[in-house]
Amino acid sequence: MLIQKIHHVAYRCHDALETARWYEKHLGMKLILSIAEDAVPSTGEADPYMHIFLDAGMGNVLAFFELPTRPKMGRDENTPVWTQHLALQVESVDVLMAAKARLESEGIDVIGPTDHALFQSIYFFDPNGHRLELAANTASPKMLEALDDVKWVMLEEWAQTKKAPKHAAWMHDGSYKEMFK
Repeated sequence: MLIQKIHHVAYRCHDALETARWYEKHLGMKLILSIAEDAVPSTGEADPYMHIFLDAGMGNVLAFFELPTRPKMGRDENTPVWTQHLALQVESVDVLMAAKARLESEGIDVIGPTDHALFQSIYFFDPNGHRLELAANTASPKMLEALDDVKWVMLEEWAQTKKAPKHAAWMHDGSYKEMFK
């Protein structure tokens, strides 16, 4: 395989300092690198920026660009707000629930937990409007095997019909609790 891992994922932010402090305070992600330039290295375009990198654990890096000379950032209005998000794994459902309580105590609106059968999740927004998900894995090997068996069939059916195939409806209808005892 060509790709070893994701080197970093970069998003835009309103304020790099506020963003770095928010991620450290609420998610424990430490600032590991700050880069500032007056021109874009890859294009030479004059466009001052601050580029920050945060430690997301296990060699994963989340980065942000502050672009002070550009129009205020927005979002893709043709894409529902729930679609584009960054999911971050936590150790357990207990850790997930403690994070939910801590975020809510800081005045952050949190949706969930949501039971996805394979994992439990909570959802909230960072100060830049990026949707974040914290997820705690709960899958059994049998669940993963069942999904592996139907992944291509489901994708091919979707490609033909653009309707949700029912091969894995158990993930959200609750029946997995009986199916995978």
